[in-house]
Amino acid sequence: MKRLAALLLLALAMATGFAKDAAPLAEDPVVEARLIAISEEMRCLVCQNESLAGSRSDLANDLRRELRTLIKAGKSDQQIREFMVERYGDFVLYRPPVKPTTWLLWAGPFLLMITAVVVLLVYLRRRNRAVGDEVLTDDESSRAAALLKEGET
Repeated sequence: MKRLAALLLLALAMATGFAKDAAPLAEDPVVEARLIAISEEMRCLVCQNESLAGSRSDLANDLRRELRTLIKAGKSDQQIREFMVERYGDFVLYRPPVKPTTWLLWAGPFLLMITAVVVLLVYLRRRNRAVGDEVLTDDESSRAAALLKEGET
């Protein structure tokens, strides 16, 4: 048993000798930093709830490659965003611009919340009216008291 453990430790120690240095992420760190800054503000079109920078889908890899090409071509961040919006629509941006086609997107959550509050208030008022301030008669009070006593025993 000890020999097996020693052989295993020796094999693990020798395996580390074959390890390689990590490959650099990018040829130019400045390009990579701009790429990350731009792609963090864009939505992956496949995953939809992940940023372009964080997604590992094939389309996201292709889009990041396209963004690197545009950055190396000397395009500004705004020109790159306009290119992506032109190609994929406002959906690609995590923060789309406020314009008539996106008003519902921006106002929708507030409208839903206001609608929910109004529906809740109407429901509570109707319920209060249905219950009302009815007073029990003497007969009903005595029956209720008898039922309560019966339940205690």
